[in-house]
Amino acid sequence: MVAYQGIGVRAAVVLAAFAIVACFGTSAHAQKKMLFVAVGDTARPPIGWVQFCEARPWECNVERIEPRDVQYTTQARRELDRINRFVNDRIKPMTDQEHYGVVEKWTYPEDGYGDCEDYVLLKRRMLLQLGWPRSALLITVVRDKKGEGHSVLTVRTDKGEFILDNQVEEILPWAETGYRYIKRQAQNDPNLWVSLGDDRPTPFVAAR
Repeated sequence: MVAYQGIGVRAAVVLAAFAIVACFGTSAHAQKKMLFVAVGDTARPPIGWVQFCEARPWECNVERIEPRDVQYTTQARRELDRINRFVNDRIKPMTDQEHYGVVEKWTYPEDGYGDCEDYVLLKRRMLLQLGWPRSALLITVVRDKKGEGHSVLTVRTDKGEFILDNQVEEILPWAETGYRYIKRQAQNDPNLWVSLGDDRPTPFVAAR
């Protein structure tokens, strides 16, 4: 009680109790904050998404919706894992330059080959067909551990944000991937994009 000399034992106990609450409260707040990536200002959509929408307008002409996170139940986790592994096993990696002769092209890997955003588009479509809400399935642009452009699918849940990735079999919380998050679709409109964390201008060319 040396630190509380002159204020009385009762006051010291009260202050100590407040200190404990403040400590645990701050820790809980920080932990909750880490469950979700920081969202910034509006960002420019990737050219691949713009061209995808030009080629498939029926998939992009959608009304704005109320953001909705899914409940991260055991069944939901198993369904995500099943879709993630199915697409990763079925699709073989190939760059757009090798595949189509262009630097960037977002499309469904219908011939069994594709790069990262093609994996993402297929996983997103399959989950939508299973009834998952569009606002919880967000195409996301990152820099991977090698510093290369990469796309993953962010799934918004009541337990945080989880990442479906063609480079990793396991579904991980966003903060455990080791990636640098650049931008992603807005929850209320897939045609609006928002910056994430580090919003410095970064050219995006998909990695293999």
